Amino acid sequence: MKYGFPDQPGFDRQRTQFLYAAQASGATVTSYPHPLRGPDGELLATDVAWLGEPDARRVLVAISGTHGIEGYYGSTCQSEWLAGFAARDLPDGVAVMMVHLINPWGTAWARRVNEDNVDLNRNYVDFAAALPRNPRYDTIHPIYTCRDFDGPQRRHADGLLAAQIESIGWGEYQAIVGAGQYTHADGLFYGGAQATWSNRTLRSIVERFLRPAQVAIAFDLHTGAGAYGHPMLMAIAQTRYAALADAEALYGGWLYTLLTGADAAVSDTGVVARATGYTSQALLDALPGSHLMQLVIECGAYPEARVHTALRDDHWLHLYGDPGDALGKRISQTLFESFMPADEDWREIAWQRTRQAWERALKALPQIQPAASVG
Repeated sequence: MKYGFPDQPGFDRQRTQFLYAAQASGATVTSYPHPLRGPDGELLATDVAWLGEPDARRVLVAISGTHGIEGYYGSTCQSEWLAGFAARDLPDGVAVMMVHLINPWGTAWARRVNEDNVDLNRNYVDFAAALPRNPRYDTIHPIYTCRDFDGPQRRHADGLLAAQIESIGWGEYQAIVGAGQYTHADGLFYGGAQATWSNRTLRSIVERFLRPAQVAIAFDLHTGAGAYGHPMLMAIAQTRYAALADAEALYGGWLYTLLTGADAAVSDTGVVARATGYTSQALLDALPGSHLMQLVIECGAYPEARVHTALRDDHWLHLYGDPGDALGKRISQTLFESFMPADEDWREIAWQRTRQAWERALKALPQIQPAASVG
């Protein structure tokens, strides 16, 4: 089967090539069906491919599709790399686990969010406790809920946006929006009111497959933030964690560490440091007994203002528009391009740098010594 990045959204294609690659490599696949269907009535699911001995204590993990539209990059890289194991062996005692499209609804519908308008990277919080507050978002919420796509309400909202940017600057504005919020279900970067299907499913996957792991290196795969054509390797967490020193030694200058918190400074990476509920932190919290090196690959695409406009238009579409009409399809294709550029050089660099990060991790896994406190 020929793999490669797609030119337009399509869930079935991504899933078919992933399952084919898993079969070719000899991996075992476990599927988690999603309760909803895709735009063409297709079945949706998150598939987990496990390659290696079932009791392997050292595991390389890659998760695609936390943000659905970004899953086309992650999915293709997973399939390409997994298929290569048909002609090579894993190091002794090491397994590879690919979590394919953890937000299958978002990938199928070409959206960054899930079926409840929830940003999964704001959803991994404790919903039994007081939720993070972002009162500054309240003042800009009307920018994202105007009913006009192109009319007087939209022009008024554009004016509000321009005034905000002139007053506080683009970086600070993006930090306010991207920090996430838990009060406006019809707003941007909504964190949800409860754990989503994807949140619960990922936790089930971690419990089932990774609990015995002594050492793990996990990659959460993203596109959209950062300089065009520059795949950033990042460690994103609330505090320094036990395996971070190993990550710094392994990747050296390639690794950018981002410590998150409500008072964090504006980051020049395009990734919002003030947000909570990141997948990366959730995995660290879920595996306290493992020496886990939790990493993120973020492939930079277009300038932030362009991506923001694409997200804003897509948000309007799913509040008030019709994804099936000509305007809806144009908006969806623009969002797709914003996170999955058609530029062949961009795609080649994204794949090559992702492969290099994985290969270095795979080579290092047998030698990493867990901290003494890890069981």
